[in-house]
Amino acid sequence: MGFAVMSLTEAAAVRVNEIVENAGDDAKGIRVSVKKGGCAGMEYAVDLVTEPNPKDDLIELGGARVWIAPEAVLYLLGTRMDFEVTKLRSGFTFINPNQTSACGCGESVELKPADLAALAAAGGATVRAV
Repeated sequence: MGFAVMSLTEAAAVRVNEIVENAGDDAKGIRVSVKKGGCAGMEYAVDLVTEPNPKDDLIELGGARVWIAPEAVLYLLGTRMDFEVTKLRSGFTFINPNQTSACGCGESVELKPADLAALAAAGGATVRAV
């Protein structure tokens, strides 16, 4: 079995499938990346995929397909992607062991690259789609 960069919860998979179904015939899934921005320095970005990039990592759960941008892999190793609905907002959330802080509004984060030496010493990551 191959190594998965991050995992999805069932709620995240359901929401990805809803997005794809509502987006039209060209939609194949979503792409997760990180970009510079916000007061904490980085932001998670989620975009619709109509043409997958062969360099992206792919994770799947329940028919939901999530591609991960190559430049984001080191920042997302071990991350669990969820979807939550509260009284005030709904959206994807990322439980990321590489996150060192977040801004007060929760829109941006500070991320450090995953420690590959620590992962190797621990026998590799145990992250996989749940």
